[in-house]
Amino acid sequence: MNIKIIIEQLIDPFLKAGDLSISLREKGLKKEIKSDNTPVSNGDLEVNKLITNKISEVTPDIPIISEEASDNKDNHQLKNFWLVDPIDGTHDYINNLEEFTINAGLIIDNKPAAGLIYAPAKKRMFYSFDKGNAFELTNGQTINLSNKIIENNRPIKFISYSNKIKPEIKKIYQDIGVVENVRMKSSLKFCVVAAGEYDGYVAEPRAYEWDIAAGHAILIHSGGTITDFNGNEILYGKKDLKNSSLILKSKNIL
Repeated sequence: MNIKIIIEQLIDPFLKAGDLSISLREKGLKKEIKSDNTPVSNGDLEVNKLITNKISEVTPDIPIISEEASDNKDNHQLKNFWLVDPIDGTHDYINNLEEFTINAGLIIDNKPAAGLIYAPAKKRMFYSFDKGNAFELTNGQTINLSNKIIENNRPIKFISYSNKIKPEIKKIYQDIGVVENVRMKSSLKFCVVAAGEYDGYVAEPRAYEWDIAAGHAILIHSGGTITDFNGNEILYGKKDLKNSSLILKSKNIL
């Protein structure tokens, strides 16, 4: 399996999916509330269809687990599979905000092997396929995030999911030396940490594996790390597909 070729074949479909998401939003989205009390729109479903069809075409023998489909979610024996979140940050998407993303992470032997994340409203495309091969494509230029020079000796800046920081997370901030915290909701947080714009992110157990798989790959391939609160490796294909606690660090603070 040539993962580099697989990922390169998916970049253009991701850009097209981004155009589709914006076009549908401009026309007016049809919104519903799912059984788990989270929003979904026709944009989520149309992007999911485009992305999963293309992934199936490129890798027909690799199963797909998507947030917006039931396929394979009860198969607890998978080791090699895709995790797809067609729109991460649906609240931002349906409310004309900019941080929503389109995501696909390739899992091999229950570990992240490659990832693609596109933030259509910001026109920032991120992807990776191996250590030292994490990239951002924007304004027609491709930047290798692994080689990107980061300013040294600056204050350590982290991202949080909420403005209310719980005591356990505050303790981690203190141990690392975090002096600034900015709220960001979608998987874009993984990308801006990989790009060195922020230094990390800490979260208690919440959300699902498809929310983090692509970002996990991009971050570690850029030279950063991700573990749970006890320093354990994050693996995929858990029975409930739920995330553990997370500590992300950019290469700048390792």
